[in-house]
Amino acid sequence: MRWLRLLLALACCGSQLAAAYEILDETGTRVHFDAPPARIVSLLPSLTETVCALGACARLVGVDRFSNWPPEVRQLPQLGGGVDPNIEAVVRTRPDLVLVSHSGRVAERLRSLKLKVVVLEPKNHADVRRVLGSVGKLLDLPDSAPAAVWQRIDTGLNEVAAALPAHARRARVYIEVSRGPYAASEGSFIGETLARLGVANVVPASLGPFPKLNPEYVVRADPDLIMLANRTMQAEIDYPGWRAMRAVREQRICLFSLDDAEIVVRPGPRMDQAARVMADCLKAKAP
Repeated sequence: MRWLRLLLALACCGSQLAAAYEILDETGTRVHFDAPPARIVSLLPSLTETVCALGACARLVGVDRFSNWPPEVRQLPQLGGGVDPNIEAVVRTRPDLVLVSHSGRVAERLRSLKLKVVVLEPKNHADVRRVLGSVGKLLDLPDSAPAAVWQRIDTGLNEVAAALPAHARRARVYIEVSRGPYAASEGSFIGETLARLGVANVVPASLGPFPKLNPEYVVRADPDLIMLANRTMQAEIDYPGWRAMRAVREQRICLFSLDDAEIVVRPGPRMDQAARVMADCLKAKAP
């Protein structure tokens, strides 16, 4: 009987060891898990959407104040921003895992409280695919799960591109993502989506993904079409010299709704929808 109990104990321990795994996050930190996390806090909207796209929304126990998609996450406790989370509120959720971006010193603070923290932040299309795979591993899902989500995104991008009229492809586009103006360049994930559509971006990758521009730069670039995807949602073009641009004079401007703007500026599972938002603008406004 004593031997039987010993064998059962060894079998139990062996199964627990087999279930354990490690994840290497974007800071080079190895995070060990004895079992898949059942209580997850996400402090970045794109990571929240990624968890849900992989079918694990029910594991979320708290999100940042900007995470609002899919609709069911709006019922979860809001734990502050990604840069300035309410640390006490995060701890109260008793998370098995906290997903954060690179911003600030949030990861260090949370790790000092003995929480398991994984830093992930997609910045381009390749990152979105990689982060899908990383979150899939965190959730202990088969590789086919993130692969299926990426296939859906990639197929959607191809379908939107194929349906874009020839005249829309000839447009030279400027996209503003925040007042400043801050633009989405060719090197941003938004710029990559435009490139997938076969459309030119007037802001080169050499300026960085989201450069702050002198308004005169845009005047000199003279885009055929302007897309405004910033949260301030200004109704007027009030930068110096912009009213003289052809795109402004001829009202070739798309002022995205708040919902559409959020889709466009989030590198995550809805990038195919972002392509549709931009394609609709191009079809309606391109010369």
